[in-house]
Amino acid sequence: MFQDGFIKAAAATPHLRVADPHWNTDQILALADRAAAQGVQVLCFPELCVTGYTCSDLFLQDLLLENALEELRRMVRHSQGIKMLTVVGLPLRLDNRLFNCAAVLSDGRLLGLVPKTYIPNYGEFYERRHFSPASAAVSRTFMLDDQEIPFGTDLLFRCRENAEFQVAAEICEDLWVPVSPGALHALAGASLIVNPSASNETVGKASYRRELVKAQSAKCVCAYVYASAGEGESSTDLVFAGQNLIAENGVLLAENPPFAGEGDGLLVSHIDVMKLLGERRRMTSFLAQLEGAENQLMPRRHISFSLAPEESALQYPVEPLPFVPQNSAHLYERCEEIFAIQVAGLTQRMRHIHASHAVVNISGGLDSTLALLVTARAFDALGLPREGITALTLPGFGTTDRTYHNALSLMRLLGCTIREISIVPAVRQHFSDIGQDADNHDVTYENSQARERTQIAMDIANQLGCPVIGTGDLSELALGWATYNGDHMSMYGVNAGVPKTLVRHLVRHVAEHMGGEVKDVLLDIVATPVSPELLPHKNGEIQQKTEDIVGPYELHDFYLYQMVRFGFPPRKVYRLAQVAFAGSYDDAVILKWLKVFVRRFFAQQYKRSCLPDGPKVGSVSLSPRGDWRMPSDATARAWLDDLEGLG
Repeated sequence: MFQDGFIKAAAATPHLRVADPHWNTDQILALADRAAAQGVQVLCFPELCVTGYTCSDLFLQDLLLENALEELRRMVRHSQGIKMLTVVGLPLRLDNRLFNCAAVLSDGRLLGLVPKTYIPNYGEFYERRHFSPASAAVSRTFMLDDQEIPFGTDLLFRCRENAEFQVAAEICEDLWVPVSPGALHALAGASLIVNPSASNETVGKASYRRELVKAQSAKCVCAYVYASAGEGESSTDLVFAGQNLIAENGVLLAENPPFAGEGDGLLVSHIDVMKLLGERRRMTSFLAQLEGAENQLMPRRHISFSLAPEESALQYPVEPLPFVPQNSAHLYERCEEIFAIQVAGLTQRMRHIHASHAVVNISGGLDSTLALLVTARAFDALGLPREGITALTLPGFGTTDRTYHNALSLMRLLGCTIREISIVPAVRQHFSDIGQDADNHDVTYENSQARERTQIAMDIANQLGCPVIGTGDLSELALGWATYNGDHMSMYGVNAGVPKTLVRHLVRHVAEHMGGEVKDVLLDIVATPVSPELLPHKNGEIQQKTEDIVGPYELHDFYLYQMVRFGFPPRKVYRLAQVAFAGSYDDAVILKWLKVFVRRFFAQQYKRSCLPDGPKVGSVSLSPRGDWRMPSDATARAWLDDLEGLG
């Protein structure tokens, strides 16, 4: 029913004839049948689409209203056996008034009628001439063939298969007011708002409408399906362009742009209800205005409906690199913001401890390069000479000429104080002291080198009375790909909030701005395979490539984002990864590294529990003092069991 928390929604714009309810209903039913065949579970049509929005004084004709009511009966009969929640607009008489309504129907039942709350009467709109606002209604039910149909703006439609999934409707102008009915519905529990609309087209209105729908979905932490009138409406004074929109928590999932088709289009997208409900639980301020009796919402009437199972291919945008904007302008802005945050964090720390020096270990790899660039910019901001940055190169058994020379060149070009200390003699002595065979290239062999490098940096920092700047990134913290009390430790970790997939872009971003010889060195560092260089090299070539050992960082960053940011179960993460990396990785590879991620993420929490200070830069952080607090001895069994039987 709710496979991985998704439901399939659609907005439909039929080709209309003004004041011809029978013909219009034929078009509506044809589109409804198409939607049902595609597995759509919630379908929204435009405002007053049974008659047409532009009937004007014909709305005062009893014959038109009777015909519209008869066509509503036909739509209800047609829906028998179809478990799809359908919302369609039509005019209805009640209490000696005329109301602009959204009829909600499913599986042979008219579930409810929602009248429009705010009736526009300005500019090109004269709806008050014909329609009354919802507040004018006295009755709370509408009689249809001896059946009492719930009528009002207090209706929430609740799914039997998942009671947390609730749908509400607001109509056109209702969206444009400061406190919309949809916002109140969201506070009352609606996670999907549908809007049957007839918004005409004027210059600039399409972009404003798009941003309004996105903003409403973000503010209400909901999904929003907006269906607008299109071809067939009267062009006497206005033009309607059929701009349909589906948004989710501020993100536009799908759009039929204005004038994009012939007015008979069906806009379909999956909506992630699990994500929305999870976000609301995480955002403890979402329901804060309900606390206190004076702010309680009016009671809602809940009306149950059922949905058919939906198991079609996922129609939902899934970015393979969630931390990296695909738009070049957005990527530029993201890099500028993150670099500024890193620099500001280090600048504040340096001021606080009255430090005029800093120590950074430089390997010639991406992470230490970014840390050095941040440190150099921080020194510039503080008005300190860059000679106060002691940049250490500490070659060991696996250091290659490429990384060694890149490290030296970068330090020289940035104007740092360069110190080169080989760790080989000290580590060999250490091996002798603890009885470690130097030919046994095990974890002790590797970690001894990492800890020796950290010890040297810490001791030199003590001599200078300054901090060691940490280089490890967010992805390494997630995987525990750091030596405990080795490169894991520092006085301030400037990269702690930056995932590996973004580190590369940040270094490239700085390279493009610096130009010259520095740019050449930085771009070569970007092109160098990621490696801790702790195992002996052969003929100067890197033998220890991190991604060959723990898996591709682009996969791990994807897993990290989906599991930590949204709390998704591994089975759902696997499905999303299949969509995101289709054509790049086969299912077996995705599943293999997902299992590795889960195992390592749980097993390595103890390293994150004593993480040095460092700035949060994005929506995902693993700081034990901030976003992520997890027991170090939690078991991964349930998460690994969730992946059983896949692949």
